[in-house]
Amino acid sequence: MIIRGNIVDILKRSIFKGEVEVSDGKIIDIRPSEHDVKNFILPGFIDAHIHIESSMVVPSEFAKIALIHGTVATVSDPHEIANVLGVKGVHFMINNGKKVPLKFNFGAPSCVPATSFESAGAEIDSHEIKELMASPDIKYLAEMMNYPGVLLDDEEVLKKIEYSKNNNKPIDGHAPGLRGDDVSKYIAAGISTDHECFTYEEALEKLQKGMKILIREGSAAKNFEALIDLLPEHYNNMMFCSDDKHPDDLLLGHINQLCERAVAKGVDIFKVLQIACINPVQHYNLEVGLLQVGDTADFILVDNLQKFKVLETYIDGELVAKNGKSFVTTVPFEILNNFETEKKNVADFEILSSTDKIRVIEVLDGELVTNEIEANALVVDGKIISNVDNDILKMTVVNRYQNTNPSIAFIKNFGIKHGAIASSVGHDSHNIIAVGTSDEFICKAVNLLIQHKGGICAIDGTIEKVVALPVAGIMSDQSAEVIGKFYGELDSMAKEMGSNLRAPFMSLSFMALLVIPSLKLSDQGLFDGNIFKFTSLEIS
Repeated sequence: MIIRGNIVDILKRSIFKGEVEVSDGKIIDIRPSEHDVKNFILPGFIDAHIHIESSMVVPSEFAKIALIHGTVATVSDPHEIANVLGVKGVHFMINNGKKVPLKFNFGAPSCVPATSFESAGAEIDSHEIKELMASPDIKYLAEMMNYPGVLLDDEEVLKKIEYSKNNNKPIDGHAPGLRGDDVSKYIAAGISTDHECFTYEEALEKLQKGMKILIREGSAAKNFEALIDLLPEHYNNMMFCSDDKHPDDLLLGHINQLCERAVAKGVDIFKVLQIACINPVQHYNLEVGLLQVGDTADFILVDNLQKFKVLETYIDGELVAKNGKSFVTTVPFEILNNFETEKKNVADFEILSSTDKIRVIEVLDGELVTNEIEANALVVDGKIISNVDNDILKMTVVNRYQNTNPSIAFIKNFGIKHGAIASSVGHDSHNIIAVGTSDEFICKAVNLLIQHKGGICAIDGTIEKVVALPVAGIMSDQSAEVIGKFYGELDSMAKEMGSNLRAPFMSLSFMALLVIPSLKLSDQGLFDGNIFKFTSLEIS
């Protein structure tokens, strides 16, 4: 097989008319050619950090869509399903991913559960990490979110890091806002990357201290604009990632979109492509071709080097997608789940109080971090209720793994005027999270997800919309096209109910993510992420 085009050799920083000869899945020759060509041939794109589960489809269905955008490989953390099903969930992702050509590279989840301050469905201890790290299917130790454990020399945390080093596999970081001596110690432990930087200054310090920084642009967390100016000088130590990509966004594009945006800002094309195509392969030792003779034939054809419209995608010499059509077919898989709680009563969401002041979670659109603010409590008949006029809405997290009382907090900036939204995609333990204008709406939304054993839903009066997620309560058994359409309808409904957030359901899913400051809610209570302790709702 011979493919002709303008060949983009990123390693040699050259572009020339030529042809690529492929045999038995390998590139056996790359040579100049005088044929008239318009398209460009370059290595495929790589998402350097993603939770496939956040696309709400299994890996084989994710691959169908990612391939049409020129993504040939991912560095994937199966942390989400691991919090539900443990090591069994990790093996589910690996085995399903092997059934399609996209090159999934899974890590061993380092923090399951993410903290001891929430209820997860499983635990992965250092002994299981040792077994996972010895497997050739595991490429790295996934994000070490327990940075307090690293700083305090927690024995269990250090064992996990040691097992990764013993197998010569990289260790991913997760340390939002960590600076100074603390980040120096974190890096010295062997942690080599961070995708959680949300300011230029933080990312620059980590780069200067030897970390590799990922520019993240997902459905909720968007740090491209804050970090892109670092790329021209630090491109050797940076990568692109999405972290979390909801299905409707995935249908529109992937890493190709970040390349387009970077080039539009005037960044050198070779620097952009190095962080999109080369750096992840070299850092994680991925078995992905870089458009060199002897490499596996993993490459893409694009129409130009400004918009990066992907015309063809090849993996191991096989044409797997062309002109927006994927040639990957649906594969069968077993549906696993862990959803044990019983339906709730409206009274379960009532909170008695006569207080004047309460702590409130303030959502920041496009960020995972939140603020802690104070607000006047709206008390009616001795109960604190949602204050719709001031956009201080009641929020709940309900343990999905056992029958316990819901935890309650209040949240600002969701903007819902009437009704409730809920999701069992709740990082990191994936309990049920709901926000609403009344206890009745919240209870109804929570019970709808319990009935379906997982999903996302919106309720406004008599109107109910739900997307069932039967696979671990976080993924669909349907295609990305189907789930993307339904998710888009739910997203629109939430916005019609008053939400001004760009991605209401994605933002909701992170309101129980305790490892991201500052104020969050777990199924066990209101949590201050700055000091890693529970705090009170009421301010005395």
